[in-house]
Amino acid sequence: MNLSGTVNILRLIGNPALCLPHHTVATFDQLPIPLSAAFQSRHGEQKPDIRAVVLDKDNCFAIPKQNEVYAKYATKFDELRKAYPGSRLLIVSNSAGTGSDRGYAEAALLERNTGVKVLRHATKKPGCQAEVMKYFEEAPDVQITSPSQVAVVGDRLFTDVMMANMMGSHGVWIKDGVVPDHGLVRLCCLRELVYVLTMLIALTRRKGSCRLPLEERLRCTQPTKRLRVDRGSWAAL
Repeated sequence: MNLSGTVNILRLIGNPALCLPHHTVATFDQLPIPLSAAFQSRHGEQKPDIRAVVLDKDNCFAIPKQNEVYAKYATKFDELRKAYPGSRLLIVSNSAGTGSDRGYAEAALLERNTGVKVLRHATKKPGCQAEVMKYFEEAPDVQITSPSQVAVVGDRLFTDVMMANMMGSHGVWIKDGVVPDHGLVRLCCLRELVYVLTMLIALTRRKGSCRLPLEERLRCTQPTKRLRVDRGSWAAL
């Protein structure tokens, strides 16, 4: 059970934009490298300086419940490792490396198969942002000065993308994943999306609200000034 996910989803009532990604791709092999290229600069702002990357595992770069890189994504995974070497690339899963991973056996296997560190974290996403930042801040080869220098890549809006926004980082949504339709997990994603869309509709109908277009109105509710939603991500939703 993901108590963190259940509790933190209530934040969407006050701020639905927490679940909106900054960039969307269909599958892992479509990720731009470096990831800074994924984000648009607006109003004269510089593009984000992405120095560290958080990767989800299940249905992001791996088939759910498997602790290895999906064969089709091996080349892209190697490119990502080269662009973000050492501690700059971190796997944060809600299975491997959590309290439900007995003896952290899955985390150890995943590290052997990928060559990438797997975070051991007491709280599941989206509530483990402090543990993620602590890891990067203590890693001598990362040298980040702000959460805005971190990108979070994953297939779940309400764990991966929401954690990115709560951190003040950049969220990249893997819309289709490795397995486009894998039963209950995908159904849960759909149910979550319906819930948030209901919140968005309620926001547009709120009595006395401003008459700005919905996309502009959501920008007013974003958790940080830095949060921007590109048109591709908006269309994907």
